[in-house]
Amino acid sequence: MWTLSFINESDFINHVKATIEKYGEKLESFDLKRFNKNIIDPIKLIFDKTVYQSSWEEIVSNEIFRQRDKSNNNDIGYFHQRIFSYIDKCHVPDNGKEGGWDVIYKNPDGITLPDGSVVHTVYVEMKNKHNTMNSASAGKTFIKMQNQLLMDDDCACFLVEAIAQRSQNIKWETTVDKKKMGHRLIRRVSMDQFYSLVTGQEDAFYQMCMVLPSVIQKAVEELDGSIVPHDSVIDEIKALARRQGDEHDNFSIAMAVYMLGFSSYKGFAK
Repeated sequence: MWTLSFINESDFINHVKATIEKYGEKLESFDLKRFNKNIIDPIKLIFDKTVYQSSWEEIVSNEIFRQRDKSNNNDIGYFHQRIFSYIDKCHVPDNGKEGGWDVIYKNPDGITLPDGSVVHTVYVEMKNKHNTMNSASAGKTFIKMQNQLLMDDDCACFLVEAIAQRSQNIKWETTVDKKKMGHRLIRRVSMDQFYSLVTGQEDAFYQMCMVLPSVIQKAVEELDGSIVPHDSVIDEIKALARRQGDEHDNFSIAMAVYMLGFSSYKGFAK
């Protein structure tokens, strides 16, 4: 039984599938050539393996995960933003259109803010994490929101953070041109509070999180497993280790790892 009242099941599944497909080339399998494309740091791998008491399989798997993960935040940003295109009274503009806002929420019945103010439109700038903006970026975003308020006196502007420091809907204060600035209609809002506002359901974000794991699993299964990568890196490293002696010998594998970064270095080149 589908339990979310603010988005239907088929829309949610399709949105999850679209997010997975956004992973694109990151879902391609890693072979040794791709693994070492930017030349890994063999000494770091050996320190990590020894200090963390991990196996070579674990260390290689972790490094592959790290390389894949570097750009995945953009894909998760897509998930957080585009889901609102399926939620009533929310609109997700095309990139760069309509002022470049990530989400626009309009409610003809009025939107009540924590201080009792009522507006009819909320313009949203969305961030994955609370610490992703430097001071220059924060100042630029604040000025953008100020300009929106000058053009529309019946709106509020939200900086919505998926990973905020806490659940909040507060006046956003930041530094612009070395001066601390704030406005009651420019607000810093955690994702749970924004879900609550637009859906009218207090724990809407929690409810979404509760169904998400099973929906991702279902989406992966319906994508017929073609997206599941089959990495060959550790097998190729062991094959190199066999040339040194024994693929199960720690030193032989360490030598194979050294050769990924140091094959032309003096001593190693022999």
